[in-house]
Amino acid sequence: MSQSAKNILFIMYDQLRFDYLSCAGHPHLHTPNFDRLAALGVRFTRAYVQSPVCGASRMSTYTGRYMSSHGAQWNNFPLKVGEMTLGDHLRPLGMETWLIGKTHMKADFKGMDRLGISRDGVIGARVAECGFDIWVRDDGLHAEGPDGPYDTARSPYNEYLRQKGYAAENPWHDNANAGVDDDGNVASGFLMANAVRPANVATEDSETPWLTDRTIDFIEARDGAPWCAHVSFIKPHWPYIVPAPYNDMFGPQHVLPANRSDAEKADPHPVFAGFMDGKIGRTFQRDDVREAVIPAYMGLIKQCDDELGRLLDYLGEKGLMDDTMIVLTSDHGDYLGDHWMGEKDLFHDASVKVPMIIYDPSPEADKTRGTTCDALVEQIDLAPTFVEVAGGPVPDHILEGRSLLPLLHGERPAWRKAAISEYDWSLSEAAKRMGLAPRECRLFMVATERWKFMHAEGGFRPMLFDLETDPQELVDLGASPDHAGVIDEMYDLLFTWARRMSQRTTVSEPEILARRQGGSARRGILLGVFDENDVADEMLVKYRGPAKPIPARG
Repeated sequence: MSQSAKNILFIMYDQLRFDYLSCAGHPHLHTPNFDRLAALGVRFTRAYVQSPVCGASRMSTYTGRYMSSHGAQWNNFPLKVGEMTLGDHLRPLGMETWLIGKTHMKADFKGMDRLGISRDGVIGARVAECGFDIWVRDDGLHAEGPDGPYDTARSPYNEYLRQKGYAAENPWHDNANAGVDDDGNVASGFLMANAVRPANVATEDSETPWLTDRTIDFIEARDGAPWCAHVSFIKPHWPYIVPAPYNDMFGPQHVLPANRSDAEKADPHPVFAGFMDGKIGRTFQRDDVREAVIPAYMGLIKQCDDELGRLLDYLGEKGLMDDTMIVLTSDHGDYLGDHWMGEKDLFHDASVKVPMIIYDPSPEADKTRGTTCDALVEQIDLAPTFVEVAGGPVPDHILEGRSLLPLLHGERPAWRKAAISEYDWSLSEAAKRMGLAPRECRLFMVATERWKFMHAEGGFRPMLFDLETDPQELVDLGASPDHAGVIDEMYDLLFTWARRMSQRTTVSEPEILARRQGGSARRGILLGVFDENDVADEMLVKYRGPAKPIPARG
């Protein structure tokens, strides 16, 4: 560990909860390789994503900007042309920027066509792929129903399975994400009762080992130039089904009691009630569902940990641990029945707080190895961190996060008072059932050292949790008159955040200051001048002399 980071291995797991790691305190799920990296680096205990849904969260991570700044507020909402992403910031600094896996990016093809950007050229390909060069992209969502496939994009993983001899039309589903029932038929992983079955795929051919192999292939092909590789695993995202032997590693006895209270259902916030009462919420309120799903979810995480170990061993064998920053995180969590909910949607920790472990090989980070940091971290902090690692100044008129290098190096700079997350739930089942206009379906979270606050558009009251006395977030104080002062403080923080500079992305503050020094008077623009006595003679050189007559008209 004698030199600074040259490369960045940016690993993201999909739908991995912050507390389903042994280094985070899970009593049954042993994750020695996540723990290994935590022992080499810093584990951030209060890292929040900027939206609790896949696409919006990822677009914030890749742009380093809040959801309301970049506008891609839901899955398959295009990221508009012109938004700078990691590759746009890192390539000018000499760092290649590659994707291996998933982005959930929806390209703004209308915007590209309007501007005449070819989809076939290098620039067009990068604009359409979150700014990454593509080693392999597969979003791992190759479901198909009566109206056709969910994702019409080419699936390199399906092609791989076919090359390995899997004969199904869609082996992603029929093999990697389904088991076999007692009659020899496909037992779909979308039916959660089948989570207890092993996936009908050889373990080494399943999605997580496949992507680990592609990552090793990528590193083997490098020629020495600095690189940032975004390795984005689809798991432990649903379908909740995992190949042997991982399917048998955990059982109902390893399922932790749901973090929920009957009081939560007594007089809930209307938006909270809307999600609890939806199909997913009602399903995950059942104990039999949790006892089938959670062991499979744990098995998927265990497989992720094993494959991480394989990758870390490879980096060690190649001597790359000495100059490669490694980042482990997730795009959001998974309720798994907590708070009477499933999936992710609101701002309880199970949904919006994510694991974040960063290993920095530089000697400046030696003092923090094996420590935890409880600063309020936002996932948009990764982009400016990567820019600093690449040796560049952080363009803070564009990137809205803050570099984490000071925290990694044991410094204690003045830090943010609150972490912010946003959610546009206008396309949700709950919004439809509640009959709300899309503009009413916007949520904002403010998390401080002590409080967790949620503002809801549409005229609803806020939600409020006291994390000091109620760390499990079971008692909503949003309607409490005794906490009106706290709620006012949270609104002040939200209002301060809302006044941020977010759209002046083409001119930085240093450029503005430089323009101040130059002034405009010597270029002929004279403002506030009454006569010659108000200005130096040299300023009027171009404005003096005999007047020329008006040309004669024929």
